[in-house]
Amino acid sequence: MTDILTWNVQWGKGVDGRVDLKRIADVVRSMSDPDVICLQEISRFIPELDGGTDQVHELAELFPGHSCWFGPAVDMIGEEPATGPRRSFGNLILSRLPVTCAFRHPLPQPAAAGVKHMTRQATEVNVETPGGPLRVVTTHLEYHTLTHRAAQVARLRELHFEAAANEKYPPKDAHGPYTPLVRPGNTVLCGDFNFEPDSEEYAALLKPFEGGVASLADAWRCIHGEQPHDPTCGIHDRAQWPGGPHCRDFFFATSEVCARAGAVQVNMTTDASDHQPLLLSLKD
Repeated sequence: MTDILTWNVQWGKGVDGRVDLKRIADVVRSMSDPDVICLQEISRFIPELDGGTDQVHELAELFPGHSCWFGPAVDMIGEEPATGPRRSFGNLILSRLPVTCAFRHPLPQPAAAGVKHMTRQATEVNVETPGGPLRVVTTHLEYHTLTHRAAQVARLRELHFEAAANEKYPPKDAHGPYTPLVRPGNTVLCGDFNFEPDSEEYAALLKPFEGGVASLADAWRCIHGEQPHDPTCGIHDRAQWPGGPHCRDFFFATSEVCARAGAVQVNMTTDASDHQPLLLSLKD
């Protein structure tokens, strides 16, 4: 099996208010020994979140057998611009599998007067699994405005179409920075999408593509059919989520990947974050 885990870890802040990345790592290992770990809301040198530490470095040390690929959604000057480290916040992928190439994709941020919002991005790695090459993308979409989420879903679809087109029509072979980067059509897209299964954004993401490009499917549905999604948020933290348990974190995958899916499971017991970790197991 190839195991992929996704989790919005809220910079390691548990329902008890304590920031503890070792606790996050312990929960991850209690579920599996994942080959690929996708984490959202990772902070670097933002004192009000991480106490001024580098969480990317801390997580790399907690998973020494994995390579580390960080995509900052927010990248800004430090408190001491001339000498201090830059402050950043975004999505991290840790991979035990060989990574052939990686991409950091900024997502749209349309103007929205009077609405709180932040820049968003998607981190992509292309890995070699025992079952073949796989494109793994993790993201965290905007919470406060549907306009942003809709634009970000459209961009994720464009990126998926682009990767498939470049696989079908590869660029001319060359050297140096022009060396073609292999991005397989087989894809797993995961993270905190800030929409629910009955939303218009969910439906838009799963719409068919033209030109024979493989569409995305909800991996939960591939395994569990019409069984309602296990909640991924609002189970333990009712202060932030007064509406209670619901699902806003997903694995989406192309058909060949869904055919390999052996299990999709949610850890609903941990309160190490306001979200729950999800694990996708793929048959090799």
